[in-house]
Amino acid sequence: MPRSPLLVLFLNAAMWGAAQTAPEQTAPPTDPHALIDAAAKFYDFSSADLKPWHLKATYQLYDMKGKATAEGTWEYWWASPKVHRSTWTRAGAERTDWQGADGTLYRKESGEPLKYFERSIAGSLMSPLPAREFTAGATRLDLKMIPAGSGQLACAVTTWVVDGKPRDPSPGGPNYKCFDSGTLALRMIHSQSITTEFNRVVKTQGRYLAQNIEISIGKVKAFSFSVEKIDGISATDVALTPAPDAVAVHDAITQPPPGSWPDQVTTGSLAKKSPPVYPAIAKAARIQGTVVLAATIGKDGKVYDLEVLASPDRRLTESALDSVKRWEYTPYLLNGVPVEVETTINVLYALSP
Repeated sequence: MPRSPLLVLFLNAAMWGAAQTAPEQTAPPTDPHALIDAAAKFYDFSSADLKPWHLKATYQLYDMKGKATAEGTWEYWWASPKVHRSTWTRAGAERTDWQGADGTLYRKESGEPLKYFERSIAGSLMSPLPAREFTAGATRLDLKMIPAGSGQLACAVTTWVVDGKPRDPSPGGPNYKCFDSGTLALRMIHSQSITTEFNRVVKTQGRYLAQNIEISIGKVKAFSFSVEKIDGISATDVALTPAPDAVAVHDAITQPPPGSWPDQVTTGSLAKKSPPVYPAIAKAARIQGTVVLAATIGKDGKVYDLEVLASPDRRLTESALDSVKRWEYTPYLLNGVPVEVETTINVLYALSP
């Protein structure tokens, strides 16, 4: 019998135990909304009170079977909420983004485009909580406590509500965010089919940083990330100055900037959906499962830059891509202005009982 994601969560939680580093102990709020609000202050990396800092890390990409494919490095320099830099380096791809004090994003890149999980590093590390997933009347948030080594994890579990009744979980199971109940450090996020684990959590400048992040799709590892160094820098560090040949770009946002959601961002919604066609040959072979795609929702609400993150079969992949590329959304808005947003999409193929 297949295990549900929450059951897997219960089993995995016990393996963490003392693997985390978290200094201050506190009693967790009993309300799940208050739990997330209380934890959010430890992930506010947009505050002008922070001192300039630098981080260097390595990361590993995996194929859809969980086999390691390419390794890279990511460095991040932060001088102020408006001035920072990210640099990715791996075989076949190099990219550096400079955010200037005037709000302009400058970029220098060569080789192939970065993969979705590479582009998402900063969001996973420093702003894992802002994304809105609670809509009054449409979702319900519950608190579940689970054992973890000598302590407990406090999990905020999201359930969709349809016609006043809880809806069956999405193809990837229920969505949840789990925190160390003693420190409120984030330990796990499960959304759709994607699970992100935050390990070896340390505190720097009053904020939490996970020194190791593991991302899986279903039971297959998709991405891993390890911090090698965190240190201070000067606000005038030369690394923060864009290269002479860098060009100004308008980039999509993988997640809203820290502190901007929900007040400044209006979420888009699916307005036009082309149902996927279940390939007859896949049905006959009794092939089923979920195709997980990364996509950019454009300012016009159309879908661009589809990337396959996971799929049980190439025929289902082709069907999902053909369907989703024709979907249309109401655009996401930042301060009332349409913006591009990167997201993930699950397309489920299930045989009749």
